[in-house]
Amino acid sequence: MKVSRELPLIALLLVTSLFSAQHLSLAQPASAAVTEPASPLYVPGSGESGKSGDPSIGIFDGQSDIGDAPTPGSAVYNSAAQQYSINSAGSNAVHTRDDFRYLWKKASGDISVTADIAFPNQSGNNGRRAMLVIRQNLDDDSQEAVVAVYGTGAFKLGQRPGKGAALREMQYRVWAKQPTGSGMSDSMAIAMPKRVSLQKRGDVFVLYVSINGEPMHAFGAPLMLHIDEPFYVGIAFSSDQPDKPDTAIFSNVTIEDPSKPSSHRAATEPPTPLPTRAIP
Repeated sequence: MKVSRELPLIALLLVTSLFSAQHLSLAQPASAAVTEPASPLYVPGSGESGKSGDPSIGIFDGQSDIGDAPTPGSAVYNSAAQQYSINSAGSNAVHTRDDFRYLWKKASGDISVTADIAFPNQSGNNGRRAMLVIRQNLDDDSQEAVVAVYGTGAFKLGQRPGKGAALREMQYRVWAKQPTGSGMSDSMAIAMPKRVSLQKRGDVFVLYVSINGEPMHAFGAPLMLHIDEPFYVGIAFSSDQPDKPDTAIFSNVTIEDPSKPSSHRAATEPPTPLPTRAIP
C-alpha cells in the first residue's frame, strides 16, 4: 500500500460510519422569512460568470439564517484574499432540522461546490461545523445533501432524504503521526482536511477531499438523493452553540460543472469502497 509523504511521517485512515436516525421530540419552529434577490438561475457550463450583484457576498445570490438561532448570523467576503468569513451560532444541524448561516446560489443541473476550510478560533466548540450544502429550499427541515468539517477535524457526507426526516450521515477521521520531538514514540492526531468538495451528478452525491494538499480524490461511499430543480447550493456554518457565535473561513470557493473541474481540484476518480483508503 502506498502512503503519501506529504503527511507527517505516515497517515493511517480510520473510517467510522455513523448512520443517525434521531428525531427531535419538540415541535419544529417555522423558518425565518427570507427575501431573495432578483438574480438569474445559475446553470454550470452556461457561460455565466457566477458573480452575484452584491460584491459583499462574492459569487453568491443571497445569505440566510436557516432555523431559529437566537443570535443572527453574518458573513463577510474579502475579495483580495478570496475568503468568506461566516459568523453564526446554532446548535442543531444533525437531526430533523437545521440552525446555520447559509450563503447560497440558486442552481440547476450537475454541480459541485468546493472550498478550503479553516477555523480561526483554536478554542472553539468541537461540534462546530463548516459545511457545503445542496438543498431543496431554505426551510429549516429541507431535503439536502451536506459535507461538513468539524472542529475536531472529523468530516462527513450526509443527507436529509425528505422534508422533516432525520439526517443520515457517514463520518470519517484521518489519523496522522505527529513527531513529539522528545525522543518518545510519535503521537497520533486527526488530520483536518485542507479542501473539501460536494459533487452532484444527477441523483448521485460524492464527497471529495484533499487532506494535505494532494490532488482532490473521491472519499467513501456516494449517496443517492433526488432534488428537484431549481435547488440551492452554497456554504454554511454553525458554532454548535445556540447562544455563542463562532467563525469559519471558506477560501477559494468554486461552484462549477463537475465535468470541467478547476485545475486545483483534479476530482475525477470514482470513490473507493469502505472501510479503508490510502492517501494517494
